[in-house]
Amino acid sequence: MIAQIESRILAALPDAEVQVMPNGPGHYVLKVRSSAFAGKGRVAQQRMVLSSIKDLMAGDAAPVHAIDTLMTEVK
Repeated sequence: MIAQIESRILAALPDAEVQVMPNGPGHYVLKVRSSAFAGKGRVAQQRMVLSSIKDLMAGDAAPVHAIDTLMTEVK
């Protein structure tokens, strides 16, 4: 699942540096650094990341239950 999360984020933010760390079954910590975040507030940056993995978080049997921590940074 880590590789799937990473590949979805990279598809949306091709220049991103992505770290995905498990934090329990279905729970993850993400660190994403991208130049696409320039000029955007923290909430907008996080929405960009979360929208790229929303299908992995959808439905009752979603493989990703929660992103416990999401850190974003401008590259």
